[in-house]
Amino acid sequence: MTAIASPINLLDLDEAGLRALFESMGEKPFRAQQVLKWIYHQGVTDFAAMTNLGVELRQKLQQVAVIEPPRVLSEQVSVDGTTKWLMGFGGGNAVETVFIPEPGRGTLCISSQVGCALNCTFCSTGAQGFSRNLRSSEIIGQVWQAARALGHERNGQRRITNVVFMGMGEPLLNFDAVVPALSLLRSDLGFGLAAKRVTLSTAGLVPGIDRLRDTIDVALAVSLHAPEDSLRESLVPLNRKYPIKELMRACADYVSDRHKRSVTFEYTLMDGVNDHPEHARALVKLLRRLPSKLNLIPFNPFPGTRYRCSPDERIRAFQSIVMEGGLIATVRRTRGEDIDAACGQLAGEVQDRTRLQERRRRAASLVEVGR
Repeated sequence: MTAIASPINLLDLDEAGLRALFESMGEKPFRAQQVLKWIYHQGVTDFAAMTNLGVELRQKLQQVAVIEPPRVLSEQVSVDGTTKWLMGFGGGNAVETVFIPEPGRGTLCISSQVGCALNCTFCSTGAQGFSRNLRSSEIIGQVWQAARALGHERNGQRRITNVVFMGMGEPLLNFDAVVPALSLLRSDLGFGLAAKRVTLSTAGLVPGIDRLRDTIDVALAVSLHAPEDSLRESLVPLNRKYPIKELMRACADYVSDRHKRSVTFEYTLMDGVNDHPEHARALVKLLRRLPSKLNLIPFNPFPGTRYRCSPDERIRAFQSIVMEGGLIATVRRTRGEDIDAACGQLAGEVQDRTRLQERRRRAASLVEVGR
């Protein structure tokens, strides 16, 4: 008995993929442009409503394809206007997607995996363990759902002006699904964002940075959090495989042929851990020859963490040292903290296949027994 093929979710396909699909159906490739405009410009998911396609083609699409974004399970709005959605994908998995409105811009923070396997010790997502990679449709679908909820424009101004891959997961460990989503974010047939308005944030997966450089033009952010290897290894275990010297080489290569482009380095400040003057001076030495910006992030607490946020005066002193050393450094203002939507707080619902949550609970219970 022949198995019936599952319908193709068109949100999984960028323009090249959709053109290839139409060619395989014996249709003209330009149909891809028409369908993309219906999906991303008009927010249409019903083929019957795509009136510039022939009736026969619409019927054919209904037989072989679907347009299915993730389901919005809940929505929370912070007192500061930040909005957080829980988006579900079946199987008990869900991720959190956050919109941060500011004067003149609106930033959407999206996820690329359900959970994260990198186990960075200061990150709430890392504490959830890892379930699976998201499909392209589940990544770009977060943007589609957010644009639908917010409306594409307000008072003639675009609502979502920037998209950052800074939610759950390590994007470069899901490269083949992330790249079509990046393509749709950049394409005028999709969301039409400039390269500098689409940012991919990585914990420092060096081969992925090299591969991204040769694949698509987007802004790069790196979760650094420490200026030397021994400290960074305790915060970002990936550093054991790709130490800081290798990471800096990859970052320098990434911007070498991109005029007026810089790498953003994210540095979460934790009380007594990485916030001393010697850390600031070491950062200056590390970054001063690389086109870069430093984003200082006050640590946002989550249940079970052993870290605390650095005091305000120490954050300002740290910023002063690095700026006096010639770096561009800003302090990120905490947004959405009352709904757990701040940086490092996103958790979602993860059916953990790594059993990390179980191991952490067991370790905590052993500590309690030993007291």
